[in-house]
Amino acid sequence: MENKGKLIVFSAPSGSGKTTIVRHLLKQEELQLEFSISATSRVPRGEEVDGKDYYFLSSKEFINKIKSDEFLEWEEVYRDNFYGTLKTEVDRIWKLGKHVIFDIDVSGGLRIKRKFPEETLAIFVKPPSIDELKIRLKKRKTESEDKINMRVAKASAELATSPLFDEIVVNEDLETALKDAYKLVDDFINTNKESK
Repeated sequence: MENKGKLIVFSAPSGSGKTTIVRHLLKQEELQLEFSISATSRVPRGEEVDGKDYYFLSSKEFINKIKSDEFLEWEEVYRDNFYGTLKTEVDRIWKLGKHVIFDIDVSGGLRIKRKFPEETLAIFVKPPSIDELKIRLKKRKTESEDKINMRVAKASAELATSPLFDEIVVNEDLETALKDAYKLVDDFINTNKESK
């Protein structure tokens, strides 16, 4: 794979604001970022569109692609509920001459970092506290109390992995978090460009 771009990974517990940060960075054209669309075996929710929000696959299709080594990383998040990054997706973006930005769960983000240690900047987005995270998840009004409690429990485990990431952005004040994230990405893309 010649002419590789960079891989920018954003991982965080659900409700930390990583998606908001990623969307902001994608609008900054000078960064030359393109969003990596994940594949999933879950059914589309609401207005989600295949090939735009996710590549929607059946569980059987997903498992077949795992067997034929078509994923950069994948995970069974809940039983029969798979998420992953197709190798063809990264190739597609690199062919455009752009850098790949991921909005991905913690273990997926760390797997990408392990596979491409030099090309990857792994950023962990941290909520100010678990209590604040719970408030944010409740404000979404998209999930039951049980589901929220499940996400909060998972968040505690995910927060413990934050030292494994290259950088941590604390999203207490969104404006500050957006600026911090922009600077980290801009520095990473441009520093490595000059050293070639």
